[in-house]
Amino acid sequence: MLWCEDWGELDIGAQALSVTRACVSLHQFAEALGNAIDAKDRHTYNHSQHVAVIGYMIALKIGFTAQQADVIHIAGHLHDIGKIGVPDYILSKKERLTEEEWQYIKRHPETGAAIIGAVSCFKEKGGIKDMVLHHHERYDGGGYPAGLRGNEIPIGARILSVADTFSAMIQDRPYRKAMSPEKAFDEIALLSGSQLDPICTAALLAIKDKVIGWIRGFTLTDH
Repeated sequence: MLWCEDWGELDIGAQALSVTRACVSLHQFAEALGNAIDAKDRHTYNHSQHVAVIGYMIALKIGFTAQQADVIHIAGHLHDIGKIGVPDYILSKKERLTEEEWQYIKRHPETGAAIIGAVSCFKEKGGIKDMVLHHHERYDGGGYPAGLRGNEIPIGARILSVADTFSAMIQDRPYRKAMSPEKAFDEIALLSGSQLDPICTAALLAIKDKVIGWIRGFTLTDH
């Protein structure tokens, strides 16, 4: 359990301790799987790494311990693992998706949760499986797959949603060009309280200089 004044009692799963015991191996495994998904589409290159690291930063900012933030980091690498079940032509399509194609996309959180659900330490309430399953929920209840709203959404999933949305904005997509980080921060602020959790959003905005510095440094290393 984690207590934060603005949130109340938070549960991100008991694996905060068990994950640490095998931290290096789990991180390497999760990163490898995330890289495999990113490799399906050149437009999402390094996306999982962005979500993992930025999610970790947000978690620390809202009061998570480093050990608890490590769980967010692992979930960030794995959040899109369900896209392994989405045909490549859909992921790279420039035109508007058909309803059938959109349903493929919307199933990826459930597919991902099913894939990692075989790992026992990921199945704790509010833990990594739940983060993957619910990272496309919206704070106002308009997301998927369950239409959860507000604090019904696991805290880890709310963090990943902010990191995921920001990362998507600053990367090229088949249907649009990337925004600058500065423009993306402005857009993120507009989504606070509707799509995105306001406290997680405020945390990202409070560390934007640190995030920009990491992105620039990461890009220069040519991962």
